[in-house]
Formats: sequence, C-alpha cells, structure tokens
Amino acid sequence: MKLLSTSILTVSLGTAAMAQDGQSDPELPRSASSLSQTEIGTVSPALARYGRDTVVEGLWKRPQLSRRDRSLVTVAILVARGQTFDLAHHIEGALDGGVTPVELSETITHLAFYAGWSNAMAAVDVARTVFAERGIAADGLPAASPDLRQIDERAEAARKASVGQLLGTASPGLAEFTTDPLFADVWLRPDLDPRDRSLVTISSLMANGQVAQLAGHLNRALDNGLTEEEAGEVVTQIAFYAGWPNAFSAGPVVREVVEKRPN
Repeated sequence: MKLLSTSILTVSLGTAAMAQDGQSDPELPRSASSLSQTEIGTVSPALARYGRDTVVEGLWKRPQLSRRDRSLVTVAILVARGQTFDLAHHIEGALDGGVTPVELSETITHLAFYAGWSNAMAAVDVARTVFAERGIAADGLPAASPDLRQIDERAEAARKASVGQLLGTASPGLAEFTTDPLFADVWLRPDLDPRDRSLVTISSLMANGQVAQLAGHLNRALDNGLTEEEAGEVVTQIAFYAGWPNAFSAGPVVREVVEKRPN
C-alpha cells in the first residue's frame, strides 16, 4: 500500500511525487514521474498545492469508491484519452491497490474497442515496462482465446434489436463487429468481472465526453453490480482526470438514469 499512496502523487490533476523535502521519493519505481513538488512549484505553486491538498488528501481519500476501484477508473481514463505521461504511476498504484495484472491486461484489451486501437497500443507500451520490472510474464496473463462466459440470449437479442433500430442498413459492418467480437466475445471474457468491465467502459465514455452511449452502458453497469453511489463518484473522478466539462456532460446522464431506475 505504500507504493499506492505515493503513486497517487503524480501530475494528473495532475500530481507529481512529492516528498516533504520537495524532492522525488527515491523509493518510487523508475516508471514514476521525476517531477517533485519543488519542480511543479517553479511553474505553478498553486497546482502543487491543489495536487497535494485537493487531489491526494481529498479526492483519493473519499470512501464512495474503494481505492482499488478508483485506481481502475483512473487507469481507464488515462488509457481512453491516450494520456501516458503518468499512466505508469497509476498502473503501479493499481497493482499495489488490488487490481491484478490479469485485470489490467483485460482492461487494456477492452478499451481498445471503446477508445481505439492506438490508445490501447500506447497503454500496452507503458504497461509492458511495468510488467517487465515486476516480473509479470505472459504465462500469468489472460489467454488469447479463453472459455467464455455464457451469453444472456434475451439481453443479446434486445441489444441486436436496438443496434438494428439505431443503424438500420447504414453500416452493416459496424453491426456485425458489434456482435462479434465485441458482445459475443470481448464482453464474455472471464478474466474481468462484468461489473468491472462496465466500470471501465463508463469511465472511458465519460472521459472522452461520449455521452450518447452512456445511459445504456450505465444501466448495464448498475445491473452488473455497480452501485448508484459508485457511479456518481466515477463522475467526480472524471472531473479531475478528464476535466470538469466532461464531468458535467456525464453528470446529468447519470442523474437521469438513476432517477428512472425502479427502486
């Protein structure tokens, strides 16, 4: 947990590793940011203060999301936005906070479909260094083609109908690939729980301001076990790591979904 607490101190309001003497903590891994509190202060003393007081001592200590989930959400945000500057920090923090290498591997795979291949490849480049330094080998990662979870035929039929209504005959290729591999394969892979798969999906959508698909995926997330309080806290995390405008675009959608769900 020590590394988790220090890895939060990165420039991702961003915050950098901040030792009390103003120097980078020598115990941080090589992947950690070299920026110290003093170095940030040479450009923005206010940013150094907000990073310490608001992000580290405020946001990351809020109980509405577990530290593990907060790390997973933050990694998803950075991957989705292609922001690799401090991604290694947060991968390290996620690993120390309870996210497994298998779950991180699956998160990057999943986000290739929701944030694009190039963003996933950028994340792979960062993660492979972290994995190598920790001795995480390929034989400890998810299989390329594992046995899949059983599909919910009723839900899948409803999803296909919705896609058909949305696209018509405009893009048959998109409709085909949305079925297979996305919902008939990726979503059924067993090494990331459905709840966490939904969590990184809504984090990605919120982070990039893609709220048109958010209501459907948020309802799916709530059905998969995410609580309403946790969903609201994802929006809070989005504000700091993807900006207030994206958070305020997502917030009303979350409110509408929650208000329409049966008690």
